[in-house]
Amino acid sequence: MFNNYKEIVTKTIVGKGKKTFQNEYVINTQNPVDTVLGCWVINHKIKGYKDGDYIKIKGSYDVNIWYSYSNNTKTDVVNSKVNYEEKVHVKVKNTDDVSNDNGVIVRSLKNPTCIDVSSEDNSIKYTISKELGIEIVGDTKIRIPVSNNEDEYDLIIDEDSISDEIDKNINTKYLNDKDNK
Repeated sequence: MFNNYKEIVTKTIVGKGKKTFQNEYVINTQNPVDTVLGCWVINHKIKGYKDGDYIKIKGSYDVNIWYSYSNNTKTDVVNSKVNYEEKVHVKVKNTDDVSNDNGVIVRSLKNPTCIDVSSEDNSIKYTISKELGIEIVGDTKIRIPVSNNEDEYDLIIDEDSISDEIDKNINTKYLNDKDNK
């Protein structure tokens, strides 16, 4: 039944990986810091692209750090926009599928969060952790078996032709003949 094959070219994931990144930053404050009360990371944006044998990931997020000062009697929030660039090597399943036309999809598997923070005088040192998933999309060929038998065609009946057929078969004399009797 299946003695023929067809080849189909389609997009598929040819490489996939994930990695956790930890980066340290320092932010300066207007006042000497007594206690760090909280840290929020918001507005995470990421984009990846192919760079030779590597994938480069460019991203950014906003960091807001709430702290106390003046013997823990006052508070303030300091914020900063952090731009980052990461470079990773993602294993590709079949190097024949890789070309410069390949797409790169980067997802945040674990949103950036502050995992460590310390302060000294007018500066706060903090560590951000994030987990990114990277997929490389490429073209691949698949072979599928096809049968030699083609499906039968369904008969198409126009609705207009059905109405015409009904109109032709109406006996208008029937009503007239009955009234005359």
